[in-house]
Amino acid sequence: MTRILFVCLGNICRSPLAEGLFMEKLKQAGLEAKYKVDSAGTSAQHEGELADLRTRENARKNGVELITRSRPFSKQDFVDFDLILTMDRSNYANVMRWEPAFVEKVAQVKMMRDFDRRSPGADVPDPYFGGEQGFQRVYEILDHTTEELLKHLEGRN
Repeated sequence: MTRILFVCLGNICRSPLAEGLFMEKLKQAGLEAKYKVDSAGTSAQHEGELADLRTRENARKNGVELITRSRPFSKQDFVDFDLILTMDRSNYANVMRWEPAFVEKVAQVKMMRDFDRRSPGADVPDPYFGGEQGFQRVYEILDHTTEELLKHLEGRN
């Protein structure tokens, strides 16, 4: 089983959307049993909350239901996951500050858009302070990038 963790700042906009989109793609492909998927935030500010209402409404409008609750990233995630995907450079730096120096570490840490052929390595912009267009733009970026991620993981590139 491949274990994937999506990470953003508060775990209420980008990472729960990436989790939901990836889960939907796994379901459509009949691959749910091959993957464990979760999301987390580098801040615990929204711990226990549902995804931002605007994110949930945008996802629902696009056919994806988001039901997870925010949780903070922890050092244990380096052991519990194979691949940690951060949404932007700031999230990446925050995760890497937590990186343990012990051998048991399993996870590889990458930027989400490392799998985006259109803009490799770019940040997934945070839509929190923007309007509906920003949430739709993030949806489109993550929809495309999660598709590319699944192709990569399944060796279909």
